[in-house]
Amino acid sequence: MENKKLHIALLFGGNSSEHDVSKRSAHNIYDALDKDKYDVSVFMFTKKGFLLGNKDSMRIFDGENEDDVVAEVIKDVDFSNPLANIQNLAEVKDVDVFYPVIHGNMGEDGTVQGLFRLLNKPWIGSGVASSGVSFDKDLTKKLLTLNGIRNTKYVLVTPENKADYPYAKVAEELGETLFVKPARQGSSVGIHKVRNEEEYNAALEDGFKYDYKILVEEAIKNPREVECSVLGNRDIKASKLGAIRIPESDDFYDYNNKFVDASGVVFEMPIKLPEKLTKEIQQMSLDAFRALDNRGLARMDFLVDENDVPYFGEVNTLPGFTNISLYPQLWEVSGISYSELIDQLIQLAIDEFNDNAKIHYDFTELGTEKVVLCQKGLMPKF
Repeated sequence: MENKKLHIALLFGGNSSEHDVSKRSAHNIYDALDKDKYDVSVFMFTKKGFLLGNKDSMRIFDGENEDDVVAEVIKDVDFSNPLANIQNLAEVKDVDVFYPVIHGNMGEDGTVQGLFRLLNKPWIGSGVASSGVSFDKDLTKKLLTLNGIRNTKYVLVTPENKADYPYAKVAEELGETLFVKPARQGSSVGIHKVRNEEEYNAALEDGFKYDYKILVEEAIKNPREVECSVLGNRDIKASKLGAIRIPESDDFYDYNNKFVDASGVVFEMPIKLPEKLTKEIQQMSLDAFRALDNRGLARMDFLVDENDVPYFGEVNTLPGFTNISLYPQLWEVSGISYSELIDQLIQLAIDEFNDNAKIHYDFTELGTEKVVLCQKGLMPKF
C-alpha cells in the first residue's frame, strides 16, 4: 500500500522587519520539499498580520505584486469577525504539520506557536514558552547566566529607568564602546555600535522604536563571529562551526550585509579552530538549547575574543533558510543535505507532538458545593 503524503502548511511573511527575508526562506523550503512525500500549502501573513489563503499566497510566490494581491483580498473581509485574520486557514483540510518560516515578531516569539497548540497540530520548532524566552534577549541572557553559560555583560534600559543609565555611567561599568540592541528584534534591526554620548542617546531613541526593552552590552574587542547549528528535540547534536568575516569598514554583521548585499562577507564553512575551543562552543550550544528548552532547531551565535574565549551572543529558534543562511549551510558541511534536513525537522515536529500527547491532565469534578451559611458571630462550616 502506498504511503499517504504528509500535508505540510508553510506559513511565512509576518508583520515584522524580517517580512521579506521570511518570503525568501519560505520559497527555498517550498522548492526543496519533496513533492513525492509532501503535499504543500502556503499561507502568507501580510505586513499587518492578515493571513492570506493558499491560492493568494501562491500568487505572490509566483511573482505577483504583494501589495496588489493583499489590497484585492482584504477589501471584502469582514474584520468584525474575531477570527478574520486567520480564517483562511480553513481553505485547506487535514494539515499534518505546520512549518512556520516567520522570522522575528509574531513568528519566533511564541505567538504563532500558541495558535498551533490551539489547533492541536504538530509544528516545527520550539514551544510557546521556549520561543518567547528565546526571542527576548534579556530573558535569554538571564537564563543562560543562571545556568553558567558565559555571555556578555549588559544593562537593561527601559523608558522608565532611562534616566538612571546615562552614557557616562554605563561606559564606566561596561566600557566606552557599547552595543545598543532592542531586546525583541532579529536580524540586527535597531542595533547600533556606539562610542560616545551623542551616539548612545541616538541609538536609544532609535531602539525604542522597536521595543521598550533595550540591552546595552559591552563590546568584545576584535571579536570573531562564530555560529553553531543545533538539531533535535531531547537527543540533540551540534553541527560543525562556521564563521563570518565582514568588511573592515563595517562595525558588525548588520541587516544590509546579511540580506541585501553579502558580497563583502566571507563565510568560512566549516571554520578550523583549536579543538578545545570548537568543543567548548559546541557544548555551550547544546547547554543553551537545553537551558532554553528549545526543540527541533536553533542557530547559536557566539563572539570569540582575542584570547579564544567564547561568549554566547543569541539564539535564533527559526533561523533563515535563504541561499546564504547559515543554519542549513552548517548542516550541509556536517553531512546533512538541505532536503534531508527538512525531512528531519518534519519528523522531529511529529515526534514532539506525539511525546506531548502522552502527558496526562486530571480533570476532577468538584461535585455539589457544600457550604453552610453561618449565623452572625459563628464560623462557616464546610
